[in-house]
This record gives sequence, C-alpha cells and structure tokens, in this order.
Amino acid sequence: MIEFRGVSKSFPDGTRAVDDFSLVIPPRQTTVFVGSSGCGKTTLLRMINRMVEPSSGTITIDGEDIAGRAPVQLRRSIGYVMQNSGLLPHLTVAANIATVPRLNGVVRGEARERALELMGTVGLDVAMADRYPSQLSGGQQQRVGVARALAAEPNILLMDEPFGAVDPIVRTELQDELIRLQRDIGKTIVFVTHDIEEAFFLGDQIVILERGARIAQQGSADDIRRNPASPFVEAFVGARERRAP
Repeated sequence: MIEFRGVSKSFPDGTRAVDDFSLVIPPRQTTVFVGSSGCGKTTLLRMINRMVEPSSGTITIDGEDIAGRAPVQLRRSIGYVMQNSGLLPHLTVAANIATVPRLNGVVRGEARERALELMGTVGLDVAMADRYPSQLSGGQQQRVGVARALAAEPNILLMDEPFGAVDPIVRTELQDELIRLQRDIGKTIVFVTHDIEEAFFLGDQIVILERGARIAQQGSADDIRRNPASPFVEAFVGARERRAP
C-alpha cells in the first residue's frame, strides 16, 4: 500500500505543483491519476520513487516512510515505464530488459533468462532478443519498456503516460495487454494519463486532478460516470466513452 499524507511540492520559481495531497493507493490494483497538463499528476508519480522530493508531508510504502530509504535502492525496487520507453539505444532488447537485475548483482546468464521469460510475458517474440531499439516499432519498444520495469520483480509499477506516443490502434492493443498482464501478475500500478477514456478502461481507482493536484473526485469508473462530483468533473468527463471495462 502507498499512502500520501499532506504532501506538497513547490518549485524554486514559485510554482506549487502539489498542494496538501492525501491519498491511499491500495495494493494489487491499478490507480490512475488523470487530469490536464500541469495538474501535478506526473509530479505525484515521481515522488513515489523519489525522482522528485516533496516540500512537505510524507509518503509511505507499507507503512515505511520512503524518506528514510536510499533513493537509488528505492528506484531499483520499483518498476518505472515512461512515455517514450527510455530504452538504451546501444543495448539489445534482452540487455535493456536485464539492466536492473544486472545492477542488482544478478549474473549475466540468469539476467538474460529472466529477460527472455519477460519477453513472453509482455507478448514479444524471443527472436527479437538481440535486436536494438531502433529496429523495433513504437509498440514493441513500449512492451520492452514494460518488461524492463518488471525485471526486478517489483511490487509497484509506475507508468507515466506510457501509451501516449503510439498510434490509436497500437494504444488500444497495449491497453488490452496491460489489463491481461495485471490479471496475471497483480501488481500495485500507478498510471498517469490525460485521457479519461483510458483512465476509465484501466483503473480500479481513478483520481481526477485539478491544478495543484487537488482531488476533484476519486472512485471507480462507474461511480464517476453516474455521479460526477462537480461541474469541473462533469466537463472533464464529458460524453466520451471508450467501452465498458
């Protein structure tokens, strides 16, 4: 379980990206932060692995304040998937996936076996193991990014608009794949998007954010659809429906 307690973040230019944010993120579910650009959703995500440090408040994982953990070790224990996959161009697919296990001291052969296993998990042909990122499609690169995030067997998976840079057909395929994957592996997933349709499709808990990461509404897709908490939520949700989860 991840818990934010009274968390705020101000930047040197005076921007208050997060203002007194509190939330419990339940284990083994997908929580989606959704909102317009600049609402603080990515800042919240990056606080969980200490890529961004809060100005005040606390964040705990299973009751432990993450401020007491070494940032590098914390990051290696949490999977992280970014929008453009962030693959290392000079490493093969298998070597990219094996990056964190290798950093954690896993021997090369064992790390490669884990990489090949994960390629199957995320729907990649193991024949691609020795290709380089430039030889893959955008969708394939994102699958490699997900496999790399899972390689160290983390309990938590952070996903920062991971499907935003691919075309709509591939995006739908990746969303479906994430639903299947979560059914199989049961991770605590925190997912960031600006697309309410994607949030409704993927999220067990959906958190709609206004500026300053103020919670406009949280709940299930059905709850929010049926009972929008404010004119802001009603306007944000609008009439857009992807399909029922």
